[in-house]
Amino acid sequence: MSLVNGLPAHVLLVHFVVVLVPLTALALVVCAVWPQAARRLGLLLPLLALASLVSVPLTTQAGEWLESHVDSNALVRRHTELGDGLLPWALGLFVLAAAVWWTGRESSAPTATAKRRSALPVRVAVAVLSLAVAAGAVVDVYRIGDSGAKAAWQDGFSKTASNAPDAH
Repeated sequence: MSLVNGLPAHVLLVHFVVVLVPLTALALVVCAVWPQAARRLGLLLPLLALASLVSVPLTTQAGEWLESHVDSNALVRRHTELGDGLLPWALGLFVLAAAVWWTGRESSAPTATAKRRSALPVRVAVAVLSLAVAAGAVVDVYRIGDSGAKAAWQDGFSKTASNAPDAH
């Protein structure tokens, strides 16, 4: 996918990544720390993580097309390099979301009380890992977005208003 209604697809798809990845990260941490939230969200958590995961390579591919159609400079190259690093974070979010969903699903079974106590160290480890991966993913999305904004807007606007006609 390269163009949508004459616009580069990357500038449209990037909004999915900017919304879905942090939303998935937040949902993952909440569900990993609070098992009742995981049970309430159910299959929605891994489906949200899957949507995030799928949106990343689609956006990256559209970005690579756009990169070949703009003037190359250090800012564009930096943005491209950073963008290539998001897929492992999105994959981590998906794997952990599936694990949290799976363990939350099992903990609602009638014989789950004894299992929950013995699984506490695993739950704590998953919660800590979820927090780390979620933080890494959100920070990476921020860094990529910041570099993309700099690449797109550096020297592309005036700090003073143009001579636009009055709106009277």
